[in-house]
Amino acid sequence: MSTLIDANTVISVSHLSTQFVEENSQKEPSQKEKWQKYFIQTGEGGSDEFLSMLNHTNRTLAAVFEKVQSPYSGVKPELIEKAIQSVNLDSEPSDLRHVIDRTTELVVKNSIFVQHPNCIAHLHTPPLLSSIAAEAMIAALNQSMDSWDQASSATYVEQKVIDWVCEKYQLGMCSDGVFTSGGTQSNLMGLLLARDWIADKISQHSIQKMGLPEYSNKLRIICSKKSHFTVQKSASLLGLGERSVCCVETHSNGTIDINSLEETLGELKAEGLIPFVLVGTAGTTDHGAIDDLSTLSSIAQAEGMWFHVDAAYGGALILSQDKRRLTGIEHADSLSVDFHKLFYQTVSCGAILIKDKSNFGYLRHHADYLNREDDELPNLVDKSIATTRRFDALKVFMTMQNVGAEQLGQMYDHLLIQAKQVATLIQNNDRFELLAEPSLSTVLFRSKSTTVKELDDLNKTVRLEALTRGIAVLGETIVNHNVALKLTILNPCLNMSDFESLLKQIDNLVIEQEKIRVKQ
Repeated sequence: MSTLIDANTVISVSHLSTQFVEENSQKEPSQKEKWQKYFIQTGEGGSDEFLSMLNHTNRTLAAVFEKVQSPYSGVKPELIEKAIQSVNLDSEPSDLRHVIDRTTELVVKNSIFVQHPNCIAHLHTPPLLSSIAAEAMIAALNQSMDSWDQASSATYVEQKVIDWVCEKYQLGMCSDGVFTSGGTQSNLMGLLLARDWIADKISQHSIQKMGLPEYSNKLRIICSKKSHFTVQKSASLLGLGERSVCCVETHSNGTIDINSLEETLGELKAEGLIPFVLVGTAGTTDHGAIDDLSTLSSIAQAEGMWFHVDAAYGGALILSQDKRRLTGIEHADSLSVDFHKLFYQTVSCGAILIKDKSNFGYLRHHADYLNREDDELPNLVDKSIATTRRFDALKVFMTMQNVGAEQLGQMYDHLLIQAKQVATLIQNNDRFELLAEPSLSTVLFRSKSTTVKELDDLNKTVRLEALTRGIAVLGETIVNHNVALKLTILNPCLNMSDFESLLKQIDNLVIEQEKIRVKQ
């Protein structure tokens, strides 16, 4: 059955359709305008809101920094937690300036201020202005470093920085690398490549395709007892288990004992086990100890082992007058570098470097939508365990043009000298005991007392009181079975008077504890 529609009906329907489109086209811009204020827009005037927001943020932050008197506000942790938990994330949208202001009061003012002289616990540096400026660009551009079509110029910037740092460590013409979130990821990648390399070497076995080989329970990772805990963590993640990590004795200064290493290797091989990777450390977290990398590299080569160097802390020595202390690092098969430590970059910013770029093949996996096999433009995902990655290389790229390698090296040299001066200051004060000679920029010591016998408990209490009351952010570790306080000296702008003041404040807390315990 057919339906007949006369001309008047057609005109009427056409009119209604046109009216509907016009009405919706009038509504659409207002809805778009509502959303546009939440984003940076391209074109003239498109960044007005962005500029206003950024200026407001910067002014607010500047006002806070100008009033900072301590490394932490001293607000009780439970009060901060309660206040943050009370924020309603399902509330009606607020003006961004109000959100910035509220966040400043709640979060910013109760943060740890790494710029303060008394913030001296961890390998957690005050960032350079060049790095902070780069962060603004990184956030606004939001490049994703996995494929060229998401990070065009950024891809070349990262490769430029990688090539530059490989050259600094003299890793050779076949070297390469990729940026990481820091030492944990870099160490994981170095040990992952070593694991896959040894399986390929022994039996042409592809762990990527077939999983762990039948002899995987015999694989052993060799490191010192002072190596970073991420060696064990990586072994666990790689399916080898923490039992695969053999920790060798160290000297009193924290460096690996070569005789003990050679004995351990002999024992492992006698048991039919396979020591496949040797980990050297250029700057242990507590002592700042640097292993004899030259001897380690020779042993690794003689034993047919992969040589990985964790240089997260001490790697920046390559820019200093003391770079000879890293001799042997040029023989590393893989090398972890943390730019967010003594290259003074904002967190996060690290890299894994390898001597032979072909070993990145153990990671490569092609996805039809991302990094096709016939792509001619570079896709950095080919050499990373991460897909989406930040454009962190921009920070180093800008810093080296602004501050430069020479000044960064001078800053490091200054820290090494100052650490020894602080150690002497502690030695000459009968209220403190120096527990180790500084190797890099960490000073290990403890408070003493004539009235308190439990010195471990005293020093633990002093550190916690100093932190929660906003007096100082101090490190705590164990040295020769004693609880130690740790000063990790990273800020090149400090004077000896800053350390004299800090030690006085620490001692005041000790005196306070002495009085409390006498009453008990």
